[in-house]
Amino acid sequence: MRFTKTAIAGVIQVDAEPFADERGAFARLQCPDEFAKAGFPFTPAQTSLSSNPKAFTLRGMHYQPTPHGETKLVRAVRGRIFDVAVDLRRGSPTHWQWVATDLSAANQRALLIPEGVAHGFLTMEPDSDVLYQISPAFTPGHEAGVRWNDPAFGIVWPAEPSLISARDAAYPDYRG
Repeated sequence: MRFTKTAIAGVIQVDAEPFADERGAFARLQCPDEFAKAGFPFTPAQTSLSSNPKAFTLRGMHYQPTPHGETKLVRAVRGRIFDVAVDLRRGSPTHWQWVATDLSAANQRALLIPEGVAHGFLTMEPDSDVLYQISPAFTPGHEAGVRWNDPAFGIVWPAEPSLISARDAAYPDYRG
């Protein structure tokens, strides 16, 4: 695995380094020892899958506030998404800033999103499935979010969403 820091502390791009031969390819996608050795300790407690049949489906911007904060390793295992992380951590030098990357089954890239950072994505292809590895396990009843198009963040989405849940569309602007 190759770990690349982004402009937001703790948001890490994780690229698989597949071994390929005549049979195909094999790649390690998550290993607690490798994450710790790279300086990003992460041991998932839960794995979840988001199935998205339509292109331009938007999910986000979600987070779990303290004391129920989560770290997530997110990857597209089918299709392609535009994945976004927004720093909501007060006192962080990148508070209010965002980073984004394309995650696809083809590029085998993942994004590690630490506690205190909101997450969302826009599917760029139909039938895009997103795998989440989460630590600690999700605590129901503590979900939170901010508006995906809050002008304070200025996220530049590659397309307008054609499908978004009523809950996600109704999240408030961030008051951080």
